Amino acid sequence: MGRAGPRLAGCTAGLAVAAAAAVLAGCSLQTAQPLTSGESATALPSPSSTTPPSPTIPSTAPADPPGSPRVVPSFRSVRRYDAVALPVRLRIPEAGVDTRLIRLGLTSDGWIEAPTQWQVAGWYDGGPRPGQSGPAVIVGHIDSRSGPAVFHDLPVLRLGAEVDVDRADGTTVTFRVAARRQVSKHEFPAGDVYAPTLRPSLVLMTCGGVFDRRSGHYRDNVLVTAVPG
Repeated sequence: MGRAGPRLAGCTAGLAVAAAAAVLAGCSLQTAQPLTSGESATALPSPSSTTPPSPTIPSTAPADPPGSPRVVPSFRSVRRYDAVALPVRLRIPEAGVDTRLIRLGLTSDGWIEAPTQWQVAGWYDGGPRPGQSGPAVIVGHIDSRSGPAVFHDLPVLRLGAEVDVDRADGTTVTFRVAARRQVSKHEFPAGDVYAPTLRPSLVLMTCGGVFDRRSGHYRDNVLVTAVPG
């Protein structure tokens, strides 16, 4: 996959995650690089424009003394937003998942860190918290050299299955699986998976597909998207 969203860092089993970039340890969890803001610049009229310039209206406000600091008017938003506590536990009853959540950042190469334990999942703390607007990303290994890992049954999780995230303040946010797909790590759809949205969602990621014994990684990623429900 090109550097266009996040991936998971190194997973002897293989995996890809998008939000900044990472590869699960041994599992090659791959994700796309963080998406850029994509703001477009406003074009200015060319010097040859035939549009007459607007007249300059002199200001009646007194000028600030030279060297004085500029005072910026205070601003108060008319909207109110509910705070969302940090996620601390993930439970998926139908997949046998009941794990604490560790916080994951980025490696020096800009990839999402991989969980260091096979039976523990991790939340990417550079993105939204579960329940906030936008895609919250949780990653985990699919297997290990000694057996199944935390997300072993993620590829067969049925649509509508319940996913619960417990938070540090004692609250729980419940999601329902809305989509599941398998994608090549080399063609990770970062734009689709991590696109900003006003609706909360949860993206669970692990490895999948064919295991490449030469590289020690799976060739694909399994992405499960869940929405509040």
